[in-house]
Order: sequence, then C-alpha cells, then structure tokens
Amino acid sequence: MESSAVIPSFRLSFPIFPSLHHSSPPSLKLQKQFHNHVPSSSLSLSVRPTPSLSNASYSQTVELADIEWDNLGFGLQPTDYMYMMKCQQGGTFAKGELKRFGNIELNPSAGVLNYGQGLFEGLKAYRKEDGNILLFRPEENALRLQMGAERMCMPSPTVDQFVQSVKDTVLANKRWIPPTGKGSLYIRPLLMGSGPVLGLAPAPEYTFLIYVSPVGNYFKEGLAPINLIIENELHRATPGGTGGVKTIGNYAAVLKAQSAAKAKGYSDVLYLDCVHKKYLEEVSSCNIFVVKGNNISTPAIKGTILPGITRKSIIDVARNQGFQVEERQVSVDELLDADEVFCTGTAVVVSPVGSVTYHGKRVSYGEGIGAVSQQLYNTLTRLQMGLTEDVMNWTLELR
Repeated sequence: MESSAVIPSFRLSFPIFPSLHHSSPPSLKLQKQFHNHVPSSSLSLSVRPTPSLSNASYSQTVELADIEWDNLGFGLQPTDYMYMMKCQQGGTFAKGELKRFGNIELNPSAGVLNYGQGLFEGLKAYRKEDGNILLFRPEENALRLQMGAERMCMPSPTVDQFVQSVKDTVLANKRWIPPTGKGSLYIRPLLMGSGPVLGLAPAPEYTFLIYVSPVGNYFKEGLAPINLIIENELHRATPGGTGGVKTIGNYAAVLKAQSAAKAKGYSDVLYLDCVHKKYLEEVSSCNIFVVKGNNISTPAIKGTILPGITRKSIIDVARNQGFQVEERQVSVDELLDADEVFCTGTAVVVSPVGSVTYHGKRVSYGEGIGAVSQQLYNTLTRLQMGLTEDVMNWTLELR
C-alpha cells in the first residue's frame, strides 16, 4: 500500500494524565502548559525540548501538519487517511476500515460512473481552545444521506455507523485540524454505486467513503459580502426530480451558469423555480435568506431545494433570538426589496450578500456586513467552535 507524501509538522500540546515519565527531542511546538491540573491562559510558539511529564506539569503532544494555516482557502489538501465501507445490493454495510488517502479503483461500468448513482455529504470538525475536537450535528448528515439513498435506490449506513466512521476519520487525521480560529476540517462522506452495471439498473455493490481536508473560507471574499446574479433560463432542479437530495448530478448541472457568472465577476448564481420563474430556489451550493425588518424568509423545502443543515440551524437560532422566520415561497420582488440577504451552507456557514443582479439591474444591500448576518454568523460559529455553551445540544466532542 502506498503512503501519502510526508508533510512536515509542528506540535500542539494539551493536558493528559501520564503513566510514564519521558522527554522528547527538540521540536517546533505550539505549547500550552498545565500546572496542577489548572490550565494557564498563555499560548506561545517556541522551539525547545518537551518537558518531562509529571503530576505537577504535564502535556500531550499532538502533531499539526506544517502548512500555511493563515492562508487556507477552500481547496483539497491531501491528508493521511480515508475511510471505506462496502455493501452488496440488498444487504447492509459491514464495519469499514481506515486506509491511507489515495486513489481508488473502480470498474469502468460502475453505476456511479455510468448513471450518476452517487450522493455526498459535507460537515466540519473544529479544534477547541482546549485542544478537543467538535463535530457539528453529524447525525443530521446521516439522516439526510439515508433520505437521499432511498431516492437513489442505494443502501446506506445506519446513523451510528455514519457517526462512528466520521469520528474515526477525523481522529485519524487530527493533525490536519486547523488551530482554533484558523479554519476547520471539512469532512466529505461519499456513497456511490461502485459495482459494475451495463444496463440501466441499481449497481450490485456500494461503497461508503470519507475523506477530509483542512479548509478556510469558501468564497474568496471571506465574510465580506458576495455578489450574486439571478439565472432565469437555466435551472438547478425540477419538481419530482432530485433537487431535494444531495446527489452528485445536482452540482454538475450548475457548473455552466456558475462558470459564466464568475467570468463576469460575480461570486455565484441564484436560481429561480422552473415553473413560474419568479420564486427563489437556492444558490449553487447554498440556501438563501431574505431579511425585512424583524422578518426572515427562506424558500420552503418542497422537493427542489436541499434541506440544508446549516439552514435548519440558522432558522432555530434566529427564532430563539426573537426573529419571525417564515419558510414559504419567496419572490424575486421581495428579494430586491429586502433590507438584507444572506446565504447559508456547511462550507460558507453564513455568507452576506452585497448585491443581486437581475435582468441587468443591480440592487445593493448597503455597505459591509448586515447586522442580522453578522449576529447569526457570530452565534453559530461560536457554538461550532466551542466558544459558547451548547444549549442546543448540537455538537459532539471528541478527545
């Protein structure tokens, strides 16, 4: 089995209760010392030998990959391990295994290659200030994968299998989880028809795979406002289709309009319904929200819009903060008359919209980040990173 490229690393130290006393050779370390089981507030970067582990002063060394953590974009950074689990059509998934990250082998007639029988998910892991790791609502991703698998005639892992495989993959790649405030570890589960099939039919075998990559902001603008253009000819989904599940074909279908929009300087594309061509659906990979006064409106989930987990979370957060949130048809006219607009998604979290262009007319939503976008972004990201109490019980902590 081939190994991935060796990546230099530095070390992040956090507390443990050691059973052995030893010392390490000199290394580049991000060292947080603990004395008498009480953490100090200092965090410093130094080059020095690891101190002897004792009851009075002790540390656990966790290596971090030596990459430019301050310059993470949203692109693939190969990591150490991926997770794989297989299942026959009509069967159930057995326990999978971790493998070194690398290429996989598929028959040319695999169902995913010939007929697009595949789904994917996206979630993130964050490193807390104490060094522990947080996952955000992984069981929701498991349930959404099951819903998509039923639509695409595929078996799927149980919720427990999904969550455990995510945990195993994250812990195996923990040196790739960015330091607090530098980004997150993006987790990409895949479910695909990997068995060979020539005639149009469900594949005879399925593979569940997870890989991960450290990431920064999805849009190059970061949290700064993005600029959207409304597409009124090409459509992302149709009633009765697969727009409401996270199947791979949904995303290939938006590339043409998205590429044209980016070539004109726009950040992304906002799609309309294909029947009336006047109601908002979603951005290429994000849900959309419209703010007017204390009211926040977002298109209802009716089969053509992906039920985003960040969308669902933002709705709950906004309602808890006193906003009136409506899930319903939202027209282009309401969008153009809004006080504020923002997008949500796993990759972007909350992304404020600075302008929308429709039939050549550009409508701007003020300077900078809107107050509502900023408020909701702060609340959700602080919860995801463990900087505030999780009263919603949404995070899963790994040690």
